[in-house]
Amino acid sequence: MRYDLVIFDNDGVLVDSEPISNKLLAGYLTELGHPTSYEESLREYMGSAMHRVHDLVEERAGQRLPEDFDDVFHGRVFAAFERELEPVPGAVEVVEKLAVDGVPYCVASSGSHERIRVGHRKTGHDKWFDDGRIFSSQDVGRGKPAPDLFLYAARRMGVAPERCAVVEDSPLGVQAAVAAGMDVYGFTAMTPASRLSAATELFGDMRELPDLLA
Repeated sequence: MRYDLVIFDNDGVLVDSEPISNKLLAGYLTELGHPTSYEESLREYMGSAMHRVHDLVEERAGQRLPEDFDDVFHGRVFAAFERELEPVPGAVEVVEKLAVDGVPYCVASSGSHERIRVGHRKTGHDKWFDDGRIFSSQDVGRGKPAPDLFLYAARRMGVAPERCAVVEDSPLGVQAAVAAGMDVYGFTAMTPASRLSAATELFGDMRELPDLLA
């Protein structure tokens, strides 16, 4: 293994949550008078923290979202996760192999700690990710594309940024990893390769990842 730490994004990389959450986000924004398609939600918000949703709506519409927006949205998302959420095909096996091989790993997500935990319990990732391996944009204040979250995760795990590999599926996440000085592997299952072109390498099947990291 050429890296001392593998940092996973969560949504779309470990858990197949992006279709669920972006359909719900587009629907809720539209319901509130901010017409948004599923495709627009993916393009604008995939990989970002919730503050980006608030900032873009206020910038474009001159209106603030309701104070309970996050609570209502997350309530809908968590209920849908309990019904529908599945792990990304091959992701559990990749993490299990890292654990067996003794390679340090963690997750650094724009989602809240609660969102990460709910998704991991439903998909079985909670077996591999204890509290010491979970980092959220809640921990740093500025979400992706700022590098803060990845740098924080590396610091907490005791690894220099240049010795880290990040696994990401969003342009914002790739941008954040590059800004952190880390190699980044762009997962193209949901995002066109052209939008992840700044990544160190691209791959479309999670089962390819161990060979790329090695």
